[in-house]
Amino acid sequence: MRSKLQQAGLVFIGLVAGILVSVNFSAVAQKDVQTPLPIEELRSFADVFNAIKQGYVEPIEDKKLITHAISGMLSNLDPHSSYLDPDAFKDLQVSTQGEFGGLGIEVGMEDGFVKVVSPIEDTPAHRAGIKAGDLIIKLDDTPVKGMTLNDAVKKMRGKPKTSIKLTVARKGEGKPLEFTIVRDKIKVQSVKSKPLEPGYAYVRITQFQEETIPDLAKHLDKLFRPAPPAADAKGKEAKTKDDKTEAKPEEIKGLVLDLRNDPGGLLHGAIGVAAAFLPPKVVVVSTDGRTEDAKRKYIASTEDYQRGQKEDLLKNLPPAVKTVPLVVLVNGGSASASEIVAGALQDHKRAVVMGTQTFGKGSVQTILPLSNNTAIKLTTARYYTPNGRSIQAKGIVPDVVVEETPNGDTRERIREADLDRHLDNDREKAPAKDADKPAAKPQGKNGKGKPGSKEDEEEAVKPPPFEIASKNDYQLGQAMNLLKAWQIIKK
Repeated sequence: MRSKLQQAGLVFIGLVAGILVSVNFSAVAQKDVQTPLPIEELRSFADVFNAIKQGYVEPIEDKKLITHAISGMLSNLDPHSSYLDPDAFKDLQVSTQGEFGGLGIEVGMEDGFVKVVSPIEDTPAHRAGIKAGDLIIKLDDTPVKGMTLNDAVKKMRGKPKTSIKLTVARKGEGKPLEFTIVRDKIKVQSVKSKPLEPGYAYVRITQFQEETIPDLAKHLDKLFRPAPPAADAKGKEAKTKDDKTEAKPEEIKGLVLDLRNDPGGLLHGAIGVAAAFLPPKVVVVSTDGRTEDAKRKYIASTEDYQRGQKEDLLKNLPPAVKTVPLVVLVNGGSASASEIVAGALQDHKRAVVMGTQTFGKGSVQTILPLSNNTAIKLTTARYYTPNGRSIQAKGIVPDVVVEETPNGDTRERIREADLDRHLDNDREKAPAKDADKPAAKPQGKNGKGKPGSKEDEEEAVKPPPFEIASKNDYQLGQAMNLLKAWQIIKK
């Protein structure tokens, strides 16, 4: 029996070695073409493969075993490398277009469970009350422990109008919470905008997608060049109720760019957003990795932010967009592409970054298609701001730290540095967890008073739920105060 296993193992080693030699992974071949194959390790792999084939309680297809092996190799590298089966690969391609079926949450893995990085605005998960930092422990009646991230995401996605039950562990809650959420077609509106008050405007980017750059151009054009009022029958400009609040082009004195809870997205979208506010040809972000392809600088130019477009989508922006006083709002839910934008505008001193420290997802994932419509998502480089700061596991530290409310940040945030197997910051040591936060005092259920006190029992006495860009948005209010102070200083 053992000799048969060894014989089969040698054959399997040859097969695996042949595959590794023949597969055209240019990113690896360029760097490590002379690296010999690890024969002893491959022999161990073959022994395990054959032991499972011969002795496992139920027969398993070779394809399934190989797929699990590939998935395990990638998922144990870092939280963002993974194997994409045909469904997952298709979902990834569809989601970058801004529309897919599911719940609407950005997730990662933590201790074998799915942890919510950020719920996407205006999605079923967001409306149901799922929060950043929630730990998903069950999907319907299936425990998440032991699942791969891809398997969990696949289970959460599905046809619109179907439902799924999420069992969630939330810090501060005595027992798990259950949410029954109806899946929907997730069509994320990438850019939103509105005038705040005379002379001040607001632009929010919820996620970086294929249409982010043209959408941003349209919103900025509308804010800085609003359509003239319609004329009445006598040829005079008709007055409307909104005349008092409508901002004229010359009246835009300050702009707020809101990147809070933006989980990121496409790199060229981030470069385009930064380029809208920066001078031409300046560095927006750089990357560095082991291969030559991973070492490059991205600049504010069409060759780096246009994809398949002949005309420069930002060419006709109003000139004031480049000079208007700008505040960028960020928080612990701002990740990846949103950190690139915030870092670029901060380093070039084009904007004041306000809010709380960002997520710290500063690694580059390259999609390498395989056969049979599958692919691997492999971390190949780190991102750096124009001044050479590494974003990875550190994030962007705001110029002006402003918590979510006057009493502090009410949300429990997970950051890249909290994730298992995260890449280290190669340029500076990441701060210890919660090192910048004072020790929390014991509080009651509603965050007021001592445990067991009268205030603790008054569940009705709760602050209104936080809503971005609403009247109770404390951080936005502080951004407006800064912009107004900016005007006073200029005078």
